[in-house]
Amino acid sequence: MVSLYDGGIYLVNGKEIVPEQESAKVEALTGKKADKEAAKKGTIAYSILSAHNTADNMEHLKLRFDSMTSHDITFVGIVQTAKASGMEKFPIPYVLTNCHNTLCAVGGTINEDDHMFGLSAAKKYGGIYVPPHIAVIHQYMREMMAGCGKMILGSDSHSRYGALGTMGFGEGGPELVKQLLGRTYDIPSPEVVLCYVTGNTKRGVGPEDVALAMVAALFKPGTVKNKILEFTGPGLKNLSADYRCNIDTMMTETSCLSSIWETDEITEAYYRNHGRPGDYRKLKARSPAYYDGVIYLDLGRIESMIALPFHPSNAVTIHEFNERAKELLEEVDQEAERLFGKNKLQLSHKIKDGRVIADQGSIAGCAGGLFENLQEAAEILKDATLGKDGFSMTVYPASMPVNLALIRSGAAEKLLSSGAIMKPCICGSCSGYGDIPATHTFSIRHATRNFPNREGSRPDEGQYCAVALMDARSIAATAANQGVITAATDLDYQIPDLKYCFDGTVYKKRVYYGYGKADASVRLVTGPNIVDWPPMDELHDNILMRFSAVIHDPVTTTDELIPSGDTASYRSNPIRLAEYALCRRVPGYAGYCRSIQAVEEERKQGKMPEELVQVMNRFGIDEDMIAGTGYGSCLFANKPGDGSAREQAASCQKVLGGIANLCFEYATKRYRSNCINWGIIPFTLDGREKFDCVQGDYIFIEGIRKALLEGKKCIAARTLGSDGNVRGITLALEGLTETERDILLAGCLINYYRKQKIGEC
Repeated sequence: MVSLYDGGIYLVNGKEIVPEQESAKVEALTGKKADKEAAKKGTIAYSILSAHNTADNMEHLKLRFDSMTSHDITFVGIVQTAKASGMEKFPIPYVLTNCHNTLCAVGGTINEDDHMFGLSAAKKYGGIYVPPHIAVIHQYMREMMAGCGKMILGSDSHSRYGALGTMGFGEGGPELVKQLLGRTYDIPSPEVVLCYVTGNTKRGVGPEDVALAMVAALFKPGTVKNKILEFTGPGLKNLSADYRCNIDTMMTETSCLSSIWETDEITEAYYRNHGRPGDYRKLKARSPAYYDGVIYLDLGRIESMIALPFHPSNAVTIHEFNERAKELLEEVDQEAERLFGKNKLQLSHKIKDGRVIADQGSIAGCAGGLFENLQEAAEILKDATLGKDGFSMTVYPASMPVNLALIRSGAAEKLLSSGAIMKPCICGSCSGYGDIPATHTFSIRHATRNFPNREGSRPDEGQYCAVALMDARSIAATAANQGVITAATDLDYQIPDLKYCFDGTVYKKRVYYGYGKADASVRLVTGPNIVDWPPMDELHDNILMRFSAVIHDPVTTTDELIPSGDTASYRSNPIRLAEYALCRRVPGYAGYCRSIQAVEEERKQGKMPEELVQVMNRFGIDEDMIAGTGYGSCLFANKPGDGSAREQAASCQKVLGGIANLCFEYATKRYRSNCINWGIIPFTLDGREKFDCVQGDYIFIEGIRKALLEGKKCIAARTLGSDGNVRGITLALEGLTETERDILLAGCLINYYRKQKIGEC
């Protein structure tokens, strides 16, 4: 299905792959000797990055984007931060969508207050506002904003538009703030890995099946982590635009930085269908082009897949799952017990008469809610019934144009008549904002993620359920079989005519397009839950920290660092939201941090608690050093930050008095960037050494400010455990730019820009 080649390669004439060590073949094919440095400039990725780079070199990129996008759990904080930093208008098209905070079960006016804030911000600063239920964020960007050779920055990790020739980056809010202030997105030049596609898919195999097979092969070994995936090969001609877009958005789960696809007549037809033929141009690698690795994707070998809880990479074929169901579900139950403690998930009880029974199915979001996915699901369900037992199924079209097309084609009628429920055009079940399953139930979803509790359950309150990812076709096959897990490849059905006619009339009637029309006289509409960021201290000369959480899980997701679902409604209120930090993974984390924060407030007021005095004495912190020593919390995790781009995973730590993170490795670049932008120092440890500290232990770093100013990469620190012994430890602080060091010194991005505004730096 998916095979990997470890090592650099040349792509010659778009079809010949030559390993770097066999570079003599390049000369035989082209008549010229292989020139690695010149060939690196031959990739599609290089051409787009170089066109958007404002730096005088390609080693350290300073990128400016063509447009940006945010949804309603991020745009309030972004606009508030940019406003506090001196923004007067949006310098590039900025799309504010409302597809997340729409069905959160918290009551009150919170969600709609955020939406009205977004509309007023679009009017005041010159933005584009997409009202609730009109479109999922990424579908709108595909339909209306993507363009071949363009770059889009989004405050959502699934900002991927590579299938349409647009390089998308998903980052935390502060990176968007930088663009709004005329600054740049700064990264070292990323490696580029080729995905060479061959063959054709079987009937019943959908894009989610292809994506899950790729995630299973690529995520755990980190093959494409922080790299750009570039798709080409003869198999592309067998994939529709919808199919490509679904695969592409799921590449976020491989931990790649971004993705880009060769464009062709299928891409051209997409833009023509969407009334934007001028946004198409041919993108193809030059010959020869050098890549840092290659992935071979044979579409003909892909089977119907299922990704078991609690990660998209836990994928096996549905046939294998059904054969090994007892063993595999018991493993899930064991993992649930490890994650959640004594309470058990009990998914192994879902096996009845040798068959696995799901309780719920859902097709949603930027991956599942596409026209072709729903059209084919409707064809499978056209003469079926979900039955009268516990199984239920919901469908969330990705946009109103998709919804209209489903109605006009008759697909909506087929879905509804089977017993499926049509929902609004929002992310819904993909992010835990709707269709939260009952306790101990098993949901199958064509969505992007199945992290612990992403579906909205609350283990701390005894609520447990789990999600497996499947393609829309196999979900429909399962629904037609009253919840018995069924591969769509086992069905004999007619694939319908998938011709999609885009009708953007609803956008013309409902979307506010204000780019270039900023009106400074407009007042921002703020409800009672929209709160400014609290004051944040600059980095002290020295730092004394107490471990507020120590997590030894292989990976810690941003969903665990700050949950999605109903908590999202508080994301315009940083103080209230912070109370949910790690609540479903380390209950009591926020309270523990608050107690540390309270001690620091006493210290700043000149009242030194006896406990703190004793700790400082053990570290040898004398009276002359006390004023220059900040006290706060820190977090350790083996590998934190997989998943969402949500900046709140870092900002909540800061609001609670966090100063630093320690880990062996950061799961994603975007989470590490979020930490830096919110003043959380991103230390790493040597993975060969054991980390023995526990919650409540202390760590002291003398001269941290001086070390940052001098650009030191190795930082000496000391820890104090419950045994009273002080031990030395070495921390690494690598890959920081000068600007990033200045942000950490200032305490956060807001402080950094405020200091610049008044001329202090």
